[in-house]
Amino acid sequence: MRRLLLPLLFISPLALASEPQCTQADKSTWQNAEQFQAKLREQGYEIKKFKITKGNCYEIYGFDKDKRKVEIYHDPVSGKAVKSEIGS
Repeated sequence: MRRLLLPLLFISPLALASEPQCTQADKSTWQNAEQFQAKLREQGYEIKKFKITKGNCYEIYGFDKDKRKVEIYHDPVSGKAVKSEIGS
């Protein structure tokens, strides 16, 4: 039994955090992904990675206008940030 539990001690708390569910809306109602990213860049974000999550979110990894590392989940319909993590 100890062998099975030991690897669990090394799992990051972030890995255990659940990914948000952003929308159940039909994809035809979602904002265009390229235009959405362009709006964020206009606001000063530097996007290193963009993806659509299993929870139907637009997720970005990159930096905000203050050069802080960010990971943000957005509702693809409204564009509203649903969950964010900001580093230094």
